[in-house]
Parts: sequence; structure tokens; C-alpha cells
Amino acid sequence: MPDWSYQTIFRPLLFSLPSEIARDFTLHAMGSLSKIPGGSFVIRTLGHMEASPLLESELAGIRLRYPVGLSGSLDPNGVAHRAIAQFGIGFIEIGPVTVEEIERRGQIVRDAANEEILYPDAYANPGLDATVQRMKRKQGHRLPLMLRIRSMPDSTPEEALLEQKRMLEALEPYAAGFYIDVLEERWELDETVQLLEAVVQAAKEMKSGEGGGAKPLFLYIPLDYPLPKLERLLDRLRMEAWAGMVAGEAIRTEEGSAIGRSGKQASADKLRLIRGKCGPEVKLIACGGIHEPRDALDLLQAGASYVQLHSGLVYSGPGLPKRINEAIVYELIRNEAAPAPKSFWTHWGWMCLLGIGMMIGGIIAWLIAATTVVLPYDTQFLGMAKASLSQANPLLLGFMSHDRVTLAGTMISIGILYFQFAYHGLRYGLHWAKSALLMSCIVGFSSFFLYLGYGYFDPLHALAAAILLPMFILSMRGNEDLPPRDRPNTANDRHWRRAQWGQLMMVMLGFSLAVGGLVIAFVGVTRVFVPQDLQYLCATPQMLADINDRLIPLIAHDRAGFGGALFSNAVALLAAALWGINKGQRWLWWTFLIGGFPGFLAGFSIHWAIGYTSFIHLLPAYFAFGFYAAGLLLLYPYMMAKEEVQGGSVDKE
Repeated sequence: MPDWSYQTIFRPLLFSLPSEIARDFTLHAMGSLSKIPGGSFVIRTLGHMEASPLLESELAGIRLRYPVGLSGSLDPNGVAHRAIAQFGIGFIEIGPVTVEEIERRGQIVRDAANEEILYPDAYANPGLDATVQRMKRKQGHRLPLMLRIRSMPDSTPEEALLEQKRMLEALEPYAAGFYIDVLEERWELDETVQLLEAVVQAAKEMKSGEGGGAKPLFLYIPLDYPLPKLERLLDRLRMEAWAGMVAGEAIRTEEGSAIGRSGKQASADKLRLIRGKCGPEVKLIACGGIHEPRDALDLLQAGASYVQLHSGLVYSGPGLPKRINEAIVYELIRNEAAPAPKSFWTHWGWMCLLGIGMMIGGIIAWLIAATTVVLPYDTQFLGMAKASLSQANPLLLGFMSHDRVTLAGTMISIGILYFQFAYHGLRYGLHWAKSALLMSCIVGFSSFFLYLGYGYFDPLHALAAAILLPMFILSMRGNEDLPPRDRPNTANDRHWRRAQWGQLMMVMLGFSLAVGGLVIAFVGVTRVFVPQDLQYLCATPQMLADINDRLIPLIAHDRAGFGGALFSNAVALLAAALWGINKGQRWLWWTFLIGGFPGFLAGFSIHWAIGYTSFIHLLPAYFAFGFYAAGLLLLYPYMMAKEEVQGGSVDKE
């Protein structure tokens, strides 16, 4: 469920349910989808998280593709980890884990007004033995696992050490690293330091099963651990013994442990203290209060090396990791000079020419369809003059014109999309634009064979395909994926929330046109006519065949061709709606507006001109136009926003 569906449909529905029921339903739904054949592909396609080399890093010898992690408490049983791994997550926390089971007492409470989740007991878990059994099962992903091991409540330092040793030994085969969660306010500083040194020593004595040495340890610092006590602890710690530190996510209250937006300030305070005490080399993971990309950037600025998500995924949506990754990439390149655009003839110019060719072809086809309707090779195929067709059925030429005009409008729309995607996307190495053009062109050129479904070979279409196909091939060569240079949106403001509705409308439009194209193409090569067509023509298929036995194959060629073109157009539009929408993308908003106009103008105008105004027949077009208009209106404030100057930058560690 991408943000455009989560914010608009699923979140309101889920938030009407009790917190725990909503959570379990969501996790099981995502987990079930990821397990069916092709399910993970669907999740990746909808999210389209592009892996950038700029995001890759090494954390204590652990290779990470993304600097964003997932909290263990959000999905304590790992039900949806296979699905969430597709969101742009680089590592997953497992835990907290204690040697014995800790049962949860009370219900999880969601405080939507303050964007918090209240857990009656943040340390509730099934215990060590159950966790080991879970780790033995196939995880469904290859992301590194950070095992967070926690001492039992009310343990003494001596008992805590024994528990830590037991968990380190049992979980070592499954962990990429360990979060050591033992800090207690009630312990004296000397006791805490001695315990931590003993845990480090115990871990060193445990060698990897592959001979790779001890697993890295990260000191887990509860979010509400007092700063003065933490400062004194840092003065005593031997930092070289630790791979890094984790600033936790929960603030304990009388009602339980609160995880939410309010934790951001406490996270920033701890990060600044640790960074100031320990220097720039120590790796820090921030977990609290990250609900929008701007929160992640602020914590990175405060000293974090990585961020870990929990409540932000609940309140912002599954797209948050991708948005954070995109914001980090932008901060990393914002001060670098943009690479010089490639030459027109390198690759993108050929797609521009293809788009121009489609527009010119569509205009010519529209003029012909609105005047002569049939071409000489059409009448030659029929062996029947235009006047004879009109005499046999006065509505026949108008009906054929309506198929051909709508095809012409679709061709113009495709041409506009292709030109814009090439000039503004392919030219600058935008991966989504290349993917959209590749898929749409493959569909479009393949649909040429639909023309042959009834044995009619259209020489004009064949000539156009022969001219345009080399342009497509040349446009796909040597395309290098480059990070976008435009500033991404970093705030969950009202324009962003409104834009989720606009994106939903555009996605619905793309899906509607895709379904419509497939249906029209299928009907074109099978039944040819729908009941409304025959009612308009006041004829049956047999009556049309009696006029000329080649008439239906000619009409089928028009219908199948239009269906294929519409599906090709829908693929390009849908890809842009899914992957291209972002704040300030003015060119894409204009592309939606100008690109959709010829198709709707052609469809509605020709139907009204020939009197084919059946409400049932035009109802899908009315729905599509509604999606189109609503999407443009809702997206306007977001996509047409001017770039704002923001300070700060992120340095990759």
C-alpha cells in the first residue's frame, strides 16, 4: 500500500479499528502479498525504490544498501518483513529479546492527535527460545538483522551479564550485529561500566561460525536515559570496544512506553551529546520521532549516521523510507555541479523525435479520419468505394471515423508523453522515465501485431512502425541512471496530503485506461462490437458482413489498434503517476494536462459529432475524465510549488 493509497483509503479505515487489530491486519496483509508468486515484484513496482550507490555504506563491516532501518517492535513477529524489505530498508532490528518471555499487559493505544503509539510494556516479547526457533526459519529477505538483547526487568548487574552471555551465544549465528540494551537508571555508574566491559569481553570470546570474529556490538541507550548520567557514562567507556550506539525510541510514562513524534527532540539531544563526547568516527543510529524526511535530516544533522523507523511508518505510510532515502541523496549532491546533459543524439533526442513523430502521425490521422475517413488502400482491400459504404449504411463511415479519431487523439497524447519524458527525464538520467518509456514502447510496438488479427495488413501503420522502431532502439542505448537534482518533499504538510489524493486519481486514471485498452483490444480481435455499437449502427454483424465480407476485419483492425495504443498510453501515464510525482515537478503537471487533453478531446468530440452519445458507452470515459480533472486540481499546489531555500546538508559517513 503506497502512500497514495495508505493516506487516502487505508489509513482512515485502519485508524477506525482498535490499534492492535489494525496493526495485525496490515502486517498479515502485506506479508501474505509478499509470499504469493510475484507479490514482492508488485510491492517493488508500486514503490519503485531505486538503489543508489550514494546510499551504500559499511556499518562495522556490515554492508548496507540504505541508511534506514526498521524497528523490531513495529513487527515483533516478522510477519511482514519480506514485504517491508522492498520499501528501501537497509537493516532490520529483531527484538527486544529477553531470556524469558515477557507477556504484554494491556492494549496498545494509538494517539493519532499526537502521532504516538503507547505500549503497555515496550519489552514484551516471546523470549529467547521462541526467538531462536523463529530465526531458524527462512526470513524471506537478505537484509542484515540487528538483534536487540535486553536484560529481564529487575535484574541485578550480575544477572544481566549472565543473561547477555546466554543470548549472545544463542543468537550469534543469526545476527549481523547486537544492540546491547542493559542500561538502568537504578544502577550505580561503576556497576554499569563493569557490566558493559564484561559484555564486551564475553562477545570477543565468541567467534563467528565462519571464523569471521565477534559480531559488532552497539550500545543501546534508552531514549529517556538521563543526559547527565549518560555524559558521565561516556566519560568512562572505552569507545573502541563498541561498533556504535543506538539512541532508542521509547519514552516511559505512567501509562506505558510512548513511541512517536515527541521522541525527536530527545533523540537530537542524545545524538549531540554522544557526537560531542565521542567524536565524528562513532556510528550512531537514531530511532525516535522520525515521521517525515525532514525529521531524518534533522537527526542526521544532529549527529546520526543511520535512522530507524517505527511510529513514522504508521502515521506517514510505507513510502517514508523511500522519501528519506531520496532526501538524503539530494543532500549529498546538492552542492555538487550537475553533470552536463548528454548530446541530443546520444539517446534522449531519438525519443524526442519518436514523440514528435507520434504527434505528427496523430494529427494527420485525425485530419484523415475527420474528412475522408478511409484511405485508398482501405477501399482497395474492401473492393468497395466510400460512397457505396455510405449508401449501404449511412452510419458506417461515422462509426469508422469515431474509432480512427480516438486512435489519432491517443497517438498525439502518447507523443506528448514520450517527448516530455525524454526531454525532462531521459535527458537527465531519471530511472523512472526510462522505465516508463521502455515499457510503453514495448507494448506499443508489440500491439502492431493486433492489426493482423483479422488478416488485414495496414501499410501506413507498418511504415510508421518501421520508421519509429529504430528511434526507440537508439533512445535506449547508453542510458545512465542519475540521482534527481530536484529538491524532494521533506514534510507531511497539507499540500503533500492533498497530493496523495491527486496521485490516487492519476493512478486510477492510468489503471482505468489500461483496463480499457486491454478490453478494447480483446474485443477488437474477438467479438469486434459491443452491444451499443450495434445499436448505433442499427445492424447486426451478419448484416455488416453481408455488405462486404471484409468490412468486419477492417473495423476489427481499427479497434484492436486503438486498444493497443490506449494500453501503451496508459502504461506511460501510470508509470509517471506511480513514480514521477513529487513536489515542484511543474513540467510533469503540465505533461499530465497537455498530454491528456488530445485524447479526451478526440474521444468526446467525435462521439458528439456523429451522434454516438450512449451514456453507457461513454460512462467509462466520463469516469476517466473525472479522475483526470480531479487529479490535476489536487496535484496543482504540490507539483507547481516553487522551490524553497532550505539550510543544512548531510555528509555521508
